[in-house]
Amino acid sequence: MTTALTEPEGAQTEWPGPLPGAEPLPGQLDRWLASRGAELVAIRRHIHAHPERSNHEFETAALVARELAVAGLTPQMLPKGNGLICDIGEGDRVIAFRADLDALPLADLKDVPYRSTVENVAHACGHDVHTTIMLGLGLALAQLAERGELPGRVRLIFQPAEETFPSGAPQVVASGALKDVAAIFALHCYPQLPAGLVGVRSGPFTAAADTVEVKLTGPGGHTARPHLTADLVNALARVIVDVPALLDRRIDPRAGVSMVWGSVHAGQAFNAIPGEGEARGTVRILNREAWRQAPELVTQLIKDVVAPTGAQVEVGYARGVPPVINDRMASAVVAAAAGAALGSDRVVEAEISMGGEDFAFYLDHVPGAMIRLGTATPGSDEKRDLHQGDFDVDENCIGYGLRVMVHTALAALSTAAF
Repeated sequence: MTTALTEPEGAQTEWPGPLPGAEPLPGQLDRWLASRGAELVAIRRHIHAHPERSNHEFETAALVARELAVAGLTPQMLPKGNGLICDIGEGDRVIAFRADLDALPLADLKDVPYRSTVENVAHACGHDVHTTIMLGLGLALAQLAERGELPGRVRLIFQPAEETFPSGAPQVVASGALKDVAAIFALHCYPQLPAGLVGVRSGPFTAAADTVEVKLTGPGGHTARPHLTADLVNALARVIVDVPALLDRRIDPRAGVSMVWGSVHAGQAFNAIPGEGEARGTVRILNREAWRQAPELVTQLIKDVVAPTGAQVEVGYARGVPPVINDRMASAVVAAAAGAALGSDRVVEAEISMGGEDFAFYLDHVPGAMIRLGTATPGSDEKRDLHQGDFDVDENCIGYGLRVMVHTALAALSTAAF
């Protein structure tokens, strides 16, 4: 791999070879990866230092396209130019891998040489790592394809706008990115696991994430005479407390439903009943059928709770993303591949997350699975989490993630399950 980016000072020039119990990569790729570690770290740090918000990932997409083109590949930009796809190898059946490109609208609080140079924009969810790993996957598979050792066709999808609603995945699907795709895979940084471990789970993986907004109106009045008006504060309190409780009793508890309010506002004066108020929150669900029922049910419950108070109510229910439900066979393939890449003792069961992830939109069309990539420094007591301004990773995770993805690509291409 040739890159115009400067290798980072102090970064390892070689990554460790395969871990104990791991299988070597084919075609001398272990040697190739070990010698290119610093270059991939340089790419990750460049992306980290130059983050781009959702729907504005033009420079990041261009950087990825240039690196793929240098390797002799032919990337195709998405219609807006802020994402791309790239095929490696030949064959009628395609195995796809997805990375997300966008950063978050928050400040980078770290004191590191690759700290964000863009005010109040930071890669605090690891998308720079995802992008680097999938770029590395393309470069590695290009090596195999050049020698005629890639047993099929792989497609890389570099997607914009994962962190916003509406998100970018439906646009990518609409552009034809899943044409001929038999299965799709992805990974996500997970700072609760140390680098060198991955988490895999079949079935529900992340929750659907919708938003609900409730607006109440009434004539207002004096707090001394609530019986002469609609007491909006009381009505809002009923909505906030009663609706989540009622929802829990109207949906099968096995569906994994969580309704939580994040914003409430009504009035200014302590002795005046306000004429308007609002509450906003999220509805998260692990079960797809329950998710389909949620808009109508939540809306009706809110109206039923408000009706006796005399307030007027408007409900806005907005779809976010569906739940990610990993396919059983795809999960088995990536679990076995991760065991081959890292050693079977380094593959653990992933926890279910109530966070949202628009990878779910791809799974509406083709089977697939997402895994969690450990990013914490082994043995460190430092606690970091996603979506925090000090988020960072142990950069060895790039090599581990790349090994897992290469093994996954080769295993998925070789199986008749898809």
